Amino acid sequence: MADVSINTVTKLLVDLGAACERFHDERVRNVRVRRLQADEIWCFVGAKAKNVSAEKKLEGWGDVWTWTGLDADTKLCVSYLVGGRDGGWAKEFMQDCASRIKGRVQITTDGHRAYLDAVEDAFGADIDYAQLQKIYGAPSDNDTRYSPAVCIGCEMKTVSGNPDPKHVSTSFVERHNLTMRMGMRRFTRLTNGFSKKIENHAAMVAIHAVYYNFARVHKTLRVTPAMEAGLSDHVWSLEEIVLLAQ
Repeated sequence: MADVSINTVTKLLVDLGAACERFHDERVRNVRVRRLQADEIWCFVGAKAKNVSAEKKLEGWGDVWTWTGLDADTKLCVSYLVGGRDGGWAKEFMQDCASRIKGRVQITTDGHRAYLDAVEDAFGADIDYAQLQKIYGAPSDNDTRYSPAVCIGCEMKTVSGNPDPKHVSTSFVERHNLTMRMGMRRFTRLTNGFSKKIENHAAMVAIHAVYYNFARVHKTLRVTPAMEAGLSDHVWSLEEIVLLAQ
C-alpha cells in the first residue's frame, strides 16, 4: 500500500548496520571503565540449531549468540560480538573489550568456562576478575516448557586480583539483554520475526548498539550512556544515526 520494496528497505538497513559498526569501532575507544559486566544472549537465524540442515548451516542458519560488555556505571555498551559461544569467540570478544578500555578494571561474568582463558589472554593479570554462578532449583512437576527455573542462590568465585564483592554482579548486563529482546523484534521469543540471514541479524545488532549508546536516554542517568561516558555532548536523533550511512 505504501509502495515500498522490502528488499530495498532491507538493503538500506544492512548498509546502515555496516556504518554503525564502523562508527562504534571508531568512537567507543579509550573508555574509563571501573566495572565491566559481560554476558551472552541467545537467538537464532533461520531456525534453531536442531532443525537446521547441513546446507543451511553453511549459510549461517542456527543458534547465534551476541556477546555484550557493559559498563556498570555509565551503562555504556563497550563491546558486542555476534557469533558462536565457544572459546574462540570468547577470546575475540574479550580482546575487543580490552582494546577499548583504559585503566584497571573489575570484570564480572557468569560461570561460562570460555571466559577464563579469554579474560586472561586479553587483560593479563592486571585486573580484578570474578565469576558469578547462579544456582537454580529443580523444576517442579507443573512447570511448562518455557517456565524459567527458580534461582535459589549465587556462588561467587574470585579468578584473579582482588574484586570488590559488593560490585560482583551481572544484573546490569542482564537487564541490557532484556532491553535488546524488547527493542529488537529479531530477539523476541516464540515469534516469526527472527532473522533469515546472519548478515541482517548482525546489522540490526550494530544499529541497536549505536541507538542504545547515543540516542536512548537512560531513565536512571537521565542522559544517554555515551553522554555519561563523555563520548557525546547531546542526545542523538534517529536522523543523525541514519545519516551515518552516507
